[in-house]
Amino acid sequence: MSLADKYAEFIYRVATTKNKFKIVVTPIGIILWFGLSVLFIFASLWLDKLLPIHLSVSPPSNIFLSLPLMVIGATLALWTVYTFAKARGSPVPLNPPRKLVTTGLYSWVRNPMLLGWIIMLFGVGILLNSLSLIFIFTPLFILLNVLYLKTIEEKEMEKKFGKEYCDYKESVPMFIPRLGKRK
Repeated sequence: MSLADKYAEFIYRVATTKNKFKIVVTPIGIILWFGLSVLFIFASLWLDKLLPIHLSVSPPSNIFLSLPLMVIGATLALWTVYTFAKARGSPVPLNPPRKLVTTGLYSWVRNPMLLGWIIMLFGVGILLNSLSLIFIFTPLFILLNVLYLKTIEEKEMEKKFGKEYCDYKESVPMFIPRLGKRK
């Protein structure tokens, strides 16, 4: 059994039990999520100082370009938190809703919160005139999350929800909504 399989099994065990451990680890998961994002933002600002090229969108243009992205991204992220809270869970994998959420934004994409966060990071990159946040750290953030989703979360979800999740995964894209009629 690989390390990813063991971690997926650990998440499955914790997520399917009714213990107080979930209440403790939920804030830790939130702190880690925000911490990685903040780390990437600060690292990008540091790297931007070293790069010979710079993005120069001067105020107020950078604000007008970035604000819609940050508002759209924050709205997507907060909407998913609300959806999970309504379903008596959280977006933190160790304390998810007991039932598979497939309505609302989740009927369009499987990971709307992450999509919102990615859109926000691009907006922050424009606001801060950070080429490295736009072209290095946000793509790295996406890559790390896709690796996590593919190697751990999807395995755990398949184990927890079985065919229902497999059918959902087959019909709903990970991040980019399909145009036209949905299945």
